[in-house]
Amino acid sequence: MASTGIYWKSLYAHLERAQIETWVVNAHHLKQVPGRTPDLGDSQWLAELGRFGLVRGSVIPPEDLRELRLISRYRKTLIGTLSGEKNRPHKLRDDAGVKLGAGVSDLDGVSVRAMLAGRSPEQLIDLAKGRLQGKREALLLARDGELSARHRLVLSNIQGHIAHLEQELARLDAYLIDAMARYRWAWALLQALPGIDAVAAAMILVELGVDMSRFGSADRLASWAARCPGNNKSAGTRTSGKTRKGNNLVRYLLCAAANAARRTKSVFAAKYPGLVIRRGHDKASVALAHKRIRTISALLARREPYRDSGLDDTAASVAKHAPRWIRALQQYGYWPNVAPSTSQLMHRSSDCFCRSGGEEACVTISVGFHGNSKDGTPAALRGVVACRRDPARQWRPRPRGAPC
Repeated sequence: MASTGIYWKSLYAHLERAQIETWVVNAHHLKQVPGRTPDLGDSQWLAELGRFGLVRGSVIPPEDLRELRLISRYRKTLIGTLSGEKNRPHKLRDDAGVKLGAGVSDLDGVSVRAMLAGRSPEQLIDLAKGRLQGKREALLLARDGELSARHRLVLSNIQGHIAHLEQELARLDAYLIDAMARYRWAWALLQALPGIDAVAAAMILVELGVDMSRFGSADRLASWAARCPGNNKSAGTRTSGKTRKGNNLVRYLLCAAANAARRTKSVFAAKYPGLVIRRGHDKASVALAHKRIRTISALLARREPYRDSGLDDTAASVAKHAPRWIRALQQYGYWPNVAPSTSQLMHRSSDCFCRSGGEEACVTISVGFHGNSKDGTPAALRGVVACRRDPARQWRPRPRGAPC
């Protein structure tokens, strides 16, 4: 059967209840497969291709997760509606000459809602909370406009709609969390990842499922979610590496979790600074989302909790490339060659002088990179002090604190 949109879902559900194995084949996979002109002949031809393994069925989650997808996707729609409703009062206030956006960052906060409750401008300072209490003059100037009765009518309706949407979102969140009782082990594993809370873990689990063996590997899962570079080649020439259009909700959840994880102390946050410099914020977020979905695949396949490796990608990159950078700076004359004075050496460390006496003395300090430690993490930068026994001998490095 050839189907577009969602018309296949009802038929698939009936066949599933009858315990008939059914494949839903992606049309993109059949694009290069020659077909037949009549629909009946085409269906027979596709069945024959399936017998020989030339087509592959799409990943269809169980009925329970398919129905929970309706809840999670409707929740995302409500979030977009709520964001639009929160932006409407700002335009309405500007129409009335109330320019609160000039001094207030959160236009839907408790202070702003109280300021628009019909009180006099002199009482604004009493209604402001937090850092807004120090912006009395800016708030008085912003409140200089006048809200008419019709402005207030529309504002009250919008605020009532916002309160209703927030209640609906809270009810949907509670329902999703209660529905995770059957998948509690997987739900708990996802919450251990940085940047993923209880609701986000439930929505990711609803979209991906708990059986990772259906995807085959983490690479196929990332390709299914379209969170990996595109592979568009023609005659051996790569034309574009743009990511494909995949599951919109999975993309939204993974990118949101990546933006939240970059503010934590984890391996995801350590990877972000090195990517954002070269690729920008958007591509760095997609790269973190790709790393995130591969991690999710490993957690659900092994059923093991997440353990952050603590590897700092930026420090590892510096430890790998810093000697080459220093040699280039020295070659082109940008590396300073002025030795620090004795007072500077004494100020930096009390171990800067050799303790064996005589003519031995430390004269300069350099920084060396000594590879990786035994556990595989980049070794810390270790200062190296150059010493000599007599003026005729060449300089030789000495670890800080060791005898010459």
